[in-house]
Amino acid sequence: MSDARPNIIFIITDQQRYDTIAALGYPHMDTPNLDKLVNEGVSFSHCYITAASCAPARASLFTGHYPHTTGILKNADEWTHSWVENLSESGYLSVNVGKMHTWPFTVPCGFHQRYVVENKDRYLEGRYFFDEWDKALAARGLVKQQRELYRERSDYREALGSFTWDLPEDMQSDNFVGGMAKWWIRQYPPKQPLFLQIGFPGPHPPYDPTPDALAEYADRDVPIDPIEESDLENQPTAYREMRVHNNEVDHDSVVLDLDPSEEQRLRQRRHYCANVSMIDKQIGDIFDALEEGGYLDNSIVIFTGDHGDCLTDHGHSQKWTMYEQVVRVPLIVWTKDGRFGKGRSVDELVSLFDLGPTILEMAECEVPADYTAETLMPALKEEREWKGRKAVFAEQPRDGNFTAADYQVMVRTEKWKLVEIYGADQAPGGREGLLFDLENDSLEKQNLWDDQAHREVRQELRDAILDWRIETGHRASKAFAKWR
Repeated sequence: MSDARPNIIFIITDQQRYDTIAALGYPHMDTPNLDKLVNEGVSFSHCYITAASCAPARASLFTGHYPHTTGILKNADEWTHSWVENLSESGYLSVNVGKMHTWPFTVPCGFHQRYVVENKDRYLEGRYFFDEWDKALAARGLVKQQRELYRERSDYREALGSFTWDLPEDMQSDNFVGGMAKWWIRQYPPKQPLFLQIGFPGPHPPYDPTPDALAEYADRDVPIDPIEESDLENQPTAYREMRVHNNEVDHDSVVLDLDPSEEQRLRQRRHYCANVSMIDKQIGDIFDALEEGGYLDNSIVIFTGDHGDCLTDHGHSQKWTMYEQVVRVPLIVWTKDGRFGKGRSVDELVSLFDLGPTILEMAECEVPADYTAETLMPALKEEREWKGRKAVFAEQPRDGNFTAADYQVMVRTEKWKLVEIYGADQAPGGREGLLFDLENDSLEKQNLWDDQAHREVRQELRDAILDWRIETGHRASKAFAKWR
């Protein structure tokens, strides 16, 4: 192979919290393969998403721009282009196995080959779209476990989306994607630099580990933050309304119990952790296949997730809020030769979509000048001038889940987090929000939004949001002309 640029293996999970990898400080987890990446690579301890739901976060990641400038603000907003096109045009073979969450689901988006596996439980957009997983289940005469069947269970409303996968193990969605990725790697000989994106559908709900995987967590002491009534009472009306909505509507086979027992919460958390451990095992097997195929000696492996999951923390289900459980995700960069360092943690603030220009630089491709994402290569190379971001931002509009306000936006600095909500149906003037002193309230329990002693801080952070909107809007004004 004459082109000596590195293979780039980009693994993305769906809805994986930061606190799910043992080597990052969470010993209740079984994640030996992700631990290997952490111990032999570089991990970013404060990586934040740009959107609190799947498609906007991913579109932002794959375009280098924020949702309010891409126009991709919610699931099923049209998304057909990405910087994968730049990689392919430069000579990379670009392959997607698993979830990307483009819309439509099968658009090329720069990939030469796509083997699409989408959400486990599609019920709104894509309900009658049949992906590679659906086809494989049908070919074996199997009926996929999904919402209509789960609803028949007597414990459906109490289960918090937690069930076991009772069909053949290799047909569970994460096992299926891992198996398909291994099959592709073993079939395709190295001919040119490879960009391989592997998208696992889990640990997104339904939380559905196989019985054997769940058994490993059967008696596991999994730490869970308590739900405090003062926290619930001091949340914005839009968040309180969303709790009610998620109790009434079973998104992704999850019915939010408004007052779950500790046993319910522990059951859900164990299922979720078992899902993560299943993915970890698949990653180990994928590494074996890459090694056997001759890919790994010249590969950069990147692991991350698109957003997290409250898992009833703060009384909420899944994403759509701006709590740390949702907006903070793991990010690890690994190479076999340890070229970026081994066991090193980067603690400065970074944004998930910063991976776009980083990957382009790794591939020796030009980074578009209009990107609002910033390369992480200076951090990986340990350049002293690099200081990380002063603040990170995330946003979420009204959609089928966040139903009681028009828009929310987060700014998070090292010390502070502010979430401002606009067009709230039940709030005076439509404005409300959250303000947390993260140095003194890391669990985000004390909302200082209405505290007069913090008016100045609140205004400074609101000004930061205004500056961010102006700057990013200006920089992106010409970015999408070629895609329209």
